[in-house]
Amino acid sequence: MEQKIHQGRNVKRFREMLNIKQEALAYDLGEDWTQKKISMLEQKDVIEDNLLKQISTVLKIPVEAFQNFDEEQAINIISNTFHDTQGLINYNPTFNNDPIDKLIKLHEEKIALYERMLKEKDEMMARLEKLINK
Repeated sequence: MEQKIHQGRNVKRFREMLNIKQEALAYDLGEDWTQKKISMLEQKDVIEDNLLKQISTVLKIPVEAFQNFDEEQAINIISNTFHDTQGLINYNPTFNNDPIDKLIKLHEEKIALYERMLKEKDEMMARLEKLINK
């Protein structure tokens, strides 16, 4: 039993994935388009090729995506390959996070900051003494 691909639903799915509202798509398609017309378009099983090309250009998605995308097939492919993780996922990742090294680095940065602040304070005191002694 061959299942028919619903092109209007595919337009809607891709539009929503791109977070584009019907009004925005209508605006991009031209003056004779409205939100209501986009809504009706998304209910159509088959959309004319020239219109699909326009939508493809606006959404920057190939025409074939609207013509061939079948959600059930995609779900089947994902569910059938999800558990086949050989070489895809590292279940024992190694992280090179050494908290002691980070703590030492922060401590050294803090010391350098204090030294700069003391130097600036000494310079400021020297300038103030010069101003007072004038």
